[in-house]
Amino acid sequence: MTRDKNARLATRAIHGHTADDAYGSPYPPIYNTTTFGFDSTADLLDVIDGRTRGGLYTRYGLNPTIYALEETLAGLESAEAAWVFSSGMAALSALFLTHGRAGIVCVGDAYGGTLELLEQQLPGLGLRTHCILGNEGDKLDALLADGVKLVFFETPTNPTLDIVDIRAMAAKAHAHGALVAIDNTFASPVNQRPLELGADLVMHSATKYLGGHSDLTAGVLMGSKALLEPVWAWRKNLGTVPSPETAALLSRSLRTLVVRVRQHNANAQAVAEAMARHPKIARVHYPGLPDAPGHRLAKAQMDGFGGMLSIVVRGDGSEATRVADRLRLIRLAPSLGGVESLVTQPCTTTHHGLAPEARARRGIPDAMLRLSIGIEDADDLIADLQQALGDAER
Repeated sequence: MTRDKNARLATRAIHGHTADDAYGSPYPPIYNTTTFGFDSTADLLDVIDGRTRGGLYTRYGLNPTIYALEETLAGLESAEAAWVFSSGMAALSALFLTHGRAGIVCVGDAYGGTLELLEQQLPGLGLRTHCILGNEGDKLDALLADGVKLVFFETPTNPTLDIVDIRAMAAKAHAHGALVAIDNTFASPVNQRPLELGADLVMHSATKYLGGHSDLTAGVLMGSKALLEPVWAWRKNLGTVPSPETAALLSRSLRTLVVRVRQHNANAQAVAEAMARHPKIARVHYPGLPDAPGHRLAKAQMDGFGGMLSIVVRGDGSEATRVADRLRLIRLAPSLGGVESLVTQPCTTTHHGLAPEARARRGIPDAMLRLSIGIEDADDLIADLQQALGDAER
């Protein structure tokens, strides 16, 4: 195989590695071994010192199965390099521990686990962390002027689907010598490639769209070789490299990433439009709707609007719970990005750890339901939501 940088995304997802199998397999085999032998000490040192790429010890990430996956992932985000991790939170932790020593600011909504890490765990290690709302630009300016060197955000955000201007944020951060890191999980490289828009680092919970089948847990961090090099030691010594079996499973999933995400996009658009017309829905959060606050910006920096949307049911949290519990096809589960459609109530799962006032401040009411729209027939998904809402489209 030859990694062609000029190839389009769907081609890179399938042929984006340079590994050649001696027996002609189109994909690298699973090297499910912990260690690799050498003919000489000189050969061993060539690998340890980076002069030659080869297998050494799987916990270090020096495994051919992992190499092939990382090469493909880097190509999807137009990155020089990529490191894979055992989970998205492992990738985030290594990112923050490496590049957040001078202070981290998280802008806008984010996954509840990310907020918990930033607000509760990292300060105990002496890291200065700040979580501000997306409309608090004055606070961001002050923090950057005060020396914070890592700006982190999601776009679209979880679970409100707000859109952040990547180019503008990168320009502001870079003017102060700060790095920009983006969680691109909701969009996937099919819909958005932040490095091409000025970001420095991109991470994904590969458990979600990159994996796509709810059968693996992994994460990835991508960027320049210079920025990723110091991250490697954290991954190695914290033991957060995925197994070769997981790496191979993720490589399999990437081959269908483009066609899957395009169907997610189409289905979510149809569901969002149907829910926007429904009398029992107070609000739909989806950037593909023409009247969405971030629609114009999303059209400018995204190639598709994604498979995620949130709806706010008329009534209180108990009414939203009733709707979630009545769904038959859409499963109640706390994840996203799989081929199957899922629903979760953020106040009970992803943002359950936040105080009610903190959720309210972020625009996450108890009556909100987050939908991960899969690749089933869109009409069936709409019918399921309608029956759960009381068959009320009239």
